Amino acid sequence: MSLVSPQTNEAKLHRTISDSLFYQLQTAIIKGELAAGSKISEPELARKFGVSRAPLREAIRRLEGQKLVERKAHVGARVVSLSLEELVEISFMREALEGMACRLAAQYMTDEEVFKLKYLLSVHEKNQDLQEGQAYYQKEGDLDFHFCIVQGSHNNKLINLLCDELYHLIRMYRYQFSADSPRPKHAFDEHHAIVDAIEKRDGDLAEQLMRKHISAARQNIEQRYGDNP
Repeated sequence: MSLVSPQTNEAKLHRTISDSLFYQLQTAIIKGELAAGSKISEPELARKFGVSRAPLREAIRRLEGQKLVERKAHVGARVVSLSLEELVEISFMREALEGMACRLAAQYMTDEEVFKLKYLLSVHEKNQDLQEGQAYYQKEGDLDFHFCIVQGSHNNKLINLLCDELYHLIRMYRYQFSADSPRPKHAFDEHHAIVDAIEKRDGDLAEQLMRKHISAARQNIEQRYGDNP
């Protein structure tokens, strides 16, 4: 005889639905399918996914925690939208901190971690959008080149800031401003050069290449934002 109560099974189903909604909405926001600044309509999304409002609200709360959704009084929940000034500020911060992380990665990454980083790029290279020069979409966490670099720094403060607090917001704009531009293939080539420097344990070069890489991305953002303010 099962000792699992109907309430427990219902809670598990609720969690499964909420998790599925969360990841679907997260991907839609990262890829711009839910546009920056657009309103999050619970009734519309509930109808679209064929779910009740409760698991949907839980998924939206989790997206707020990732800074992908913001809720304002008298406005409701919307996909986050940053100004050019805010994007440039984040980019300068990334250039300094990820440059430092890259220097530390060259010093502290194990041979196994470097091998995994090289293997990750071989996986990315097979991405159809990247091959066609349309976009460079990276899944989150251990499947994301920048995430792995910061983790490889073995510096907890950098990891907390760049792999947690600001991670998904940065990832969103990294993807959207590289799509339909010359950046995807250039960025991939730059990733290879960074890994080569890390493998050679050349911290100076690794930091320099990462800073140059992020600086180029910032210039692309400024150009793209200027074309579509």
